[in-house]
Amino acid sequence: MSVSVQKREGLTISENAKVVLERRYLKKDERGKAIETPQDMIRRVAKNIASADKFYNKNIDLKKTEDLFYSAITNFEFLPNSPTLMNAGRDLQQLSACFVLPIDDSMESIFETIKDTAMIHKSGGGTGFSFSRLRPKNSTVRSTGGISSGPVSFMKVFNSATQAVKQGGTRRGANMGILRIDHPDILEFITCKESDKEITNFNISIGVTEDFIKKVKANKEYELIDPHTKKPAGTKKAREVFDLVVKMAHKNGEPGLIFLDRLNRDNPTPKLGEIESTNPCGEQPLLPYESCNLGSINLGKMVKDGKIDWQKIKRTAKTAVHFLDNVIDMNKYPLKKIENMTRSNRKIGLGIMGFADMLIKLKVPYNSEEAIKIAEEVMETILEDAKKASSELAKERGAFPNFKNSIYNTPGSPPLRNATLTTVAPTGTISIIANCSSGIEPLFALAYYRNVMDNDKLIEVNNLFKELAVQKGFYSEGLMKKIIEKGSLADIEEVPLDIREAFVTSHDISPEWHVRMQAAFQKFTNNAVSKTINFPQEADFKDVEKAYILAYELGCKGITIYRDKSRAEQVLNIESKDTQPEKEADTERKISPRPRPVVTRGTTTKVGTGCGNLYVTINEDDKGLPFEVFTQMGKSGGCAASQLESIARLVSLTLRSGIEISAIIEQLRGIRCPSPSWEKGGRIFSCADAIARVVERRLTKREESAPLPSAEKQRPTPKTKKISGNIVGVCPDCGSALRHEEGCMVCRSCGYSKC
Repeated sequence: MSVSVQKREGLTISENAKVVLERRYLKKDERGKAIETPQDMIRRVAKNIASADKFYNKNIDLKKTEDLFYSAITNFEFLPNSPTLMNAGRDLQQLSACFVLPIDDSMESIFETIKDTAMIHKSGGGTGFSFSRLRPKNSTVRSTGGISSGPVSFMKVFNSATQAVKQGGTRRGANMGILRIDHPDILEFITCKESDKEITNFNISIGVTEDFIKKVKANKEYELIDPHTKKPAGTKKAREVFDLVVKMAHKNGEPGLIFLDRLNRDNPTPKLGEIESTNPCGEQPLLPYESCNLGSINLGKMVKDGKIDWQKIKRTAKTAVHFLDNVIDMNKYPLKKIENMTRSNRKIGLGIMGFADMLIKLKVPYNSEEAIKIAEEVMETILEDAKKASSELAKERGAFPNFKNSIYNTPGSPPLRNATLTTVAPTGTISIIANCSSGIEPLFALAYYRNVMDNDKLIEVNNLFKELAVQKGFYSEGLMKKIIEKGSLADIEEVPLDIREAFVTSHDISPEWHVRMQAAFQKFTNNAVSKTINFPQEADFKDVEKAYILAYELGCKGITIYRDKSRAEQVLNIESKDTQPEKEADTERKISPRPRPVVTRGTTTKVGTGCGNLYVTINEDDKGLPFEVFTQMGKSGGCAASQLESIARLVSLTLRSGIEISAIIEQLRGIRCPSPSWEKGGRIFSCADAIARVVERRLTKREESAPLPSAEKQRPTPKTKKISGNIVGVCPDCGSALRHEEGCMVCRSCGYSKC
C-alpha cells in the first residue's frame, strides 16, 4: 500500500485512504462536499452500533461500548464491511453487503425476485441467486402452451435490471449466478460469459456435486435432472463437461466452482432449507432471504516485536463479534422477509485482512510451509475466540432463535448467539482505508507510479518494504523504478535474498500455493474463503484442471481462478525499454487526461432525437485538438440530464486521454432506446447514437492530419506489450488499473469495486 500517510485529527491515514473515504464514505452536502472527517465517520459508526446494547440492558454504559468500537476501528485493528461504514448512523442505515434471494419456477416468482433485487441494489447491497430451479430451455409451459426460454435467458433479464439500478449512489449492483452441474442447460450456462461483454453484472459459478467429481475422475457419464419434473433428462460425459468448464475459466476466469455438498454439510440450519447459492464473491453461502454481516481483523496490527500477539487477536475477535452481533439489531433491512430470516439465524462473518503484512513482519515467505501453518493457527484462534464471545452473548441475550433447529443443539453444547461466525471476505476497499494488504492475498506490487496534479508521477512504495530498504541501506528511487519495471523482486540482485523471499508478490507464487493457502484458512472458517488463484499467462488447461481438483481434495468450498492477461479488456500497454522484445520490461501505465486550458473554443450542433432537440457542443484546446463535449436536451432534467452529462463527461475524458476518435464512435453508435427518430434522412437510435454522429461529423475528417494529443504521444505504437499482473481493465471512476483480486474486480487507487 501507499507510503504517503498523514495525521487527520489524531487519525493516521494514507493518501489513498483519504481519497477513498472522501469519495465513498463520508457524509456530503447537496453539492457533494464532505461534511465530516474520517474521525467523525468512525465516531458516527461506533456510536450507532454500540446503541444496540440498550436493547438488552437499559442500564449499560453505552459510552464504554462506543469507545471500545471506536478504538478498534481508529487503530485499524478491525473494520466492518463498507455498507456499515457508509450507512450506520445515517438515514439509509442499510448495513449488509450482500443477500441471497430464491428464484422458483414461475413467472410470478422470477419477477417478484427481480423487484426484490432492485430494492436491495438501491440500498447498496449485492445479491446471489441459484437459477437451478428453473425448467430447461424449450420445456413446455402448460399454463400458456408456450415454451420456456431457460435459466440463461432469465439471468440476462436480471442483468439488465441490475444495470438500470444505481446502488445508493456508490456502486452498481453485483450478482452471483449459480447453476447446478446436473441441470439440462448446463452447457449453455458454462459458456454464457465467453464474451466479456455478456452478462456483465454477474459472476457465475457452477454448483458441483461430489458425484460429478467422482464421475470426472472415473471418466463416466452422469445424469441430468429436469428441476421441474424431478425426472432424469439425459446424460453427459462428466469429463467433457468438466473440460468445458476448465476451457472457459482458462479463457477469462469464469465460471468458478462451488462445491454444493460441502456447503450443505456445514449448513448450520438444514431443517430450514438447502444452501443453493452464495453472495457475489462466493465466500458467504446463505439460505434464501439471509444477509451477511461481515468484518475483518487486520493481522498486520497483530504482530509485536517480530512475534504474533495472540492475546491481541483474542481481544479483537471478542470486540468484533460484539460489534457484528449489534449490527444485526441496528440494520434497516430492504425487505421484511430478509429481516426475519437474518434475525432468526443471526449469521456473522468475521474474517481477516493484512495477512501478507503479518508474514512480512514475521519474515516468513507466503509460499512456505511455515506460512500455511501460521494461517491455520491464526484462523483457528479467531474461530475459537469468536465461539467463546458468541456463547457469552448468548448467555446475556439468548441464543439465535433457530438454535433448537440447528446442528449445534446437542447435549452438553453451549448455546450460540450466531449460526455462523467466520468468513474470509474480500477487503478491497476497507484494506485501502486500513493501509494494509488485501484479505489473505499476497502483495500485488511493491512499488508503482501514482499520477498527481499536472501529470506528474510519484513513486509509491509499500510501507514495510521501504522501511526495511532504508534500514538496510539499499533504498533508492532508481531501484524502485527498476522494481516497477520488473513487477517483482525475483531477479533484482541488489535486494538481499531473504528480503526477496519475504516480499514475494502474487505472480511469483505458483497456483498450488494459492490453493493451499485458501484451504488452510478454510479449515477454520464456518462459511467460505474469498481468494483468486492466480495463473501466469502461459498456463495451460491442465494447470487449471489441477487447481480445481486440488481445491476439492483440500476441502475448499469453491474456487475462482484468473489467468494473467486473459480478459479482452486488459488493453493497457507499456513502453518498451529495449528494442529487443525479449528484454522488454513490464510495468503498469495509467492513461492520464490532459489538463484543461483556461479557454476552449468549439461548435454546437443541433440534432433531433426521439426525446427532443439535443445540442452537442465540441470544444477544442489551444492547439486545435478536440478536448471536451457538453450536451443539453431542451428543458430536460433529472435522469435524462444526468445520463447525458455522464456520457459527455466520459467522451470528454476519452478525448483528453488520447483515445482514438473512431473507438469512441464505435462504442456509442447504434445504441438503441425506445424512441428513435429521423434526422436528415438517417435514423437516430438514441441520444448516445446522436452524440456519436455529431462527433463523427465534426471530427473524423481532420483526424488523419491532426497531430496527436500529448497523452497519445506518450503511448508507443511499436514495440508494446500487455502489462504484467492481474489487470482486467480501466477503473470507471478514476482511470487507474482494475485488478482481479479475491474473486472480484477492484481498483486499489480509488476503492472502486465491481462487487
